[in-house]
Order: sequence, then structure tokens, then C-alpha cells
Amino acid sequence: MTNQLFEPLTLKSGVTIKNRLYKGAMSEAMGTKELGPSEELIHVYHRWAQGGIGLALTGNVMVDSRYLGEPGNVVVEDSRHLDMLKRWAEAGKENGSQIWMQINHPGKQSPKSMTKEPIAPSAVAITGSAAGGFNPPREMTNEEIKETVQRFVTTATIAKEAGFTGVQIHGAHGYLVSQFLSPRDNRRTDEYGGSLDNRMRFLVEIYQGMREALGEDYPISLKINSTDFKEDSFTEEESTLVIKKMAELGMDLVEISGGDYEKPKMMSDGEVFFLDYAEKVSREVDMPIAVIGGFRKEESMVDAIEKTDVSMIGLARPLVLRPDLPNRLKNGTYREVVLPRLSTGIKALDAAIGGFAGLTYYEQQISRLGQGLPPQKHTNAWSPLFHLVKSHGPAALSPRRR
Repeated sequence: MTNQLFEPLTLKSGVTIKNRLYKGAMSEAMGTKELGPSEELIHVYHRWAQGGIGLALTGNVMVDSRYLGEPGNVVVEDSRHLDMLKRWAEAGKENGSQIWMQINHPGKQSPKSMTKEPIAPSAVAITGSAAGGFNPPREMTNEEIKETVQRFVTTATIAKEAGFTGVQIHGAHGYLVSQFLSPRDNRRTDEYGGSLDNRMRFLVEIYQGMREALGEDYPISLKINSTDFKEDSFTEEESTLVIKKMAELGMDLVEISGGDYEKPKMMSDGEVFFLDYAEKVSREVDMPIAVIGGFRKEESMVDAIEKTDVSMIGLARPLVLRPDLPNRLKNGTYREVVLPRLSTGIKALDAAIGGFAGLTYYEQQISRLGQGLPPQKHTNAWSPLFHLVKSHGPAALSPRRR
């Protein structure tokens, strides 16, 4: 079919994305024991590129091997994995696709199974049902903040050297950049805390360092929460001000999401969560706005592009079950993806585990794609749960990223 989903998008940097569909970042958990990309990880990006996606955002690549978000993370601190990174980038560029490395630091959202003493802007522990899976953080020193900014820049520089066609700063879902932005998590009294200008300083320094290192013609994007969905935390008004600031500084694209481990809106399966906010903010900035969350129906995707000012539509779980989904949309053979509702058969246990089994289920299916196998669509939650416990030990049922 012919619609605006398949019109190209040209960014400020001059880079053109061939269509308006992008693969959102998901946890692949397919890094090697040495924290590099695996053969299976490379192959799954080949499958997504051949499936017709315009842009693939990688699962979060960590900047510091001391602080991991989950088992199977890829870490890029230096050039030790450069050859495999180059192969990963080449796979993602097949069929005219773009592949951008999402760059991240978990901050206090590094599980007990990964980090004994996580770091954060302030020593504010995670609360609520997620609390048991995380050790309380300690406050970062000013020197650590500067070092971490440089780590983001170093990772981005290596990504460009490896051939990734862009990078994304993960500033959403309660990870470290998001923690700095949040007045609830960031209670510092120095130049990195207090006012919104101070709270966004960490992000601004990362972006400016990347821009200086990467040049004006290399795409840099940001993933940001519309809101944290909590009292006394990051609001839509503050999110809009941050987006406006990044647009002024020359950022190429901003992706809208929302929530964190305490209020995990990004882990739900409803229909189109953040479109209203994305549409509103897209009218206020001269910069492409992308939105992810809940797109399943072709009509919803088309309407989001043709009837709003939003520039790109993000897909995640549907692309695991149908890696050729963009091709199906283009040739008219797409049928709405119905995501399986996993259950143990025990209502109380299902209520307790929430979406944890679902997150692991999709990791398992991504692994199958990486092995050249088709995904297995089923509703049995026990296999993902056993896998989760095996990976995380006693912290297994702590919330994890999407």
C-alpha cells in the first residue's frame, strides 16, 4: 500500500531514514561473557533489516562494566570488541536500514544480582514493589559525574568508528540520565541539582561532548519520558522544556516514552500510550519526534503519521513475533499482531509477577530469531520465569527494562 509510513525522513544532519517505522530498543540479553556482541545478536539485526525497518535502535549498550542493567548486556568502554561491533553495524545497515546504538547507564536501576553498590545522583533508594531487587545507591561525586559523561562520549565515538549510523542517549525509564532529570531522584545541591537547568546539565554535557566528538553530520537522538507518572517527579512540562533545549542545541530526533521501574508504563501492552503528548510537543519544536508504545493496528500507525506532526512510529514486541512486519505493511499483507497473554495458571502468582515473565519471553524469542529459528507463540509463563530465576537468582522477580 502507499501511505506516509513509507515516505523518507531527512534529519538536520542530512541523514535520510528510508521510512517512518523504527524498531524500538528492547532487552536482547545476548551479549557474550566478555560483554561483547554475539553472533546471534548480529543475526537478529540482519533479520530486522531484511524485514524492511527504516531504523533499528539497539538494546541499551552500557558505558561501564562495573554497573550493568541485566545479564547479557553489551558494554562498550573501549575498542576491544570493535570487529564484532563492525559486523553488528553492517548487519543493521542491510537493505538500506539505519542502525543506531542506544547508550545507557543504569544508575540505581542495576539489580542486586549485578551490582552491590549502585551509583545515582543522590542516595535515594528505589521504592514500591520493585525495591527488593535493588541495593540502595550511593551519591555520585562530581568527579564520577564528569567521568561518566566522558564514558557516554567514548561509547558514542566507538559506535561511529564501528559503522553505526547514529546513537541514542537513553534518558528515559528511570536510568541514570532520567534520574538526574527527576527532582524526586536528584536531590543534589551543587550545579547538577535543584533547578531544571541544573538537573538537565548531565544530559546537556553528554550531548555536547558527543556532538563535538562526532561532528554535525552524525545523528544523535534522545529517549525521554513524557512523565515519570509519580508525585514530585519529572513532569510533562519539564519534559517539554528539556526537549526544547535539546532542539535548540541541534539534536536530530527525540523519542517519547514514559515510566520507570517503580511505575513501569513502558512495560504495558495497551494501545498507543504516549501519542497525545508526542503530538503536542512535536508542534512546539523544529525537530522530528518519534513515539513508541502500543502500536498494533495498521490504522493507528498510519493515522499517527498522516494526522499528527509525529515523524516516526516505534515498534518493539510485534517485530519479535513478525520481524518482516514493515515489508508486510508495505505489500498489503499485514494483519494485526496479537501479543500472547502469559499465565502460570495461578492467579495470585500471575498478579505478583506482573510483566516480568513477558519481558523474558520476548528475550527468548529474540534469541530464537538470532539462531535463525521462528518465534514460538505460546501463553505458558513458566518457561520464561525459570529462565529469569536462572539469570538473576534471588533478584529474579525484580522489574526489568523493555
